[in-house]
Amino acid sequence: MEITYDTANSAEDLHQILALQQSNLRGNINKNEAATQGFVSLTHTYDLLKQMSHPYPHIVARHDGQVIAYALIMLREMAPWIPELEDLFTHISESTYRGKCPDDASYFVMGQICVHKAFRGMGVVQKMYQTMAERMHAHFDYVITDISAMNPRSLKAHEKVGFETLAEYQTETGDPWVIVIKDLKNEIDF
Repeated sequence: MEITYDTANSAEDLHQILALQQSNLRGNINKNEAATQGFVSLTHTYDLLKQMSHPYPHIVARHDGQVIAYALIMLREMAPWIPELEDLFTHISESTYRGKCPDDASYFVMGQICVHKAFRGMGVVQKMYQTMAERMHAHFDYVITDISAMNPRSLKAHEKVGFETLAEYQTETGDPWVIVIKDLKNEIDF
């Protein structure tokens, strides 16, 4: 089974990302599947995905020409576009990693990662992050993301590729989240 890794480079790629997102949205899958297979929490519009993809396009994995996984790249300047991520950016600015605040370095946020259920357990997450690191390490010190603490599959996948916990927080509704960080300059191997 051949899987290739590249960037989203067409309107069709963005539409396929949105379709994969909808099929893995926490509210669109049953609780057992969410607990064992993971889930995504946010939805994006086509226009937002398109805006987010400049100047750095999203990372995708393809099989037979179809997007079977994606990792969204989001610059911190885009924070106001997604109000649900306000807590993430606030906690990043209040955190310390290796003696300094990430705000004093260059970083981007991996805005969401998702793998089609038929391709899970095949190392796709690792290869997605390798592709991302190869494309982004010359421009940024760190990649940061947050993960629902109720998504153990995603927490484990990020730990496996070398992300470290930066901070933990709860939303206003009491949902626990973990912010993780990966050094792109010194540890680009995933």
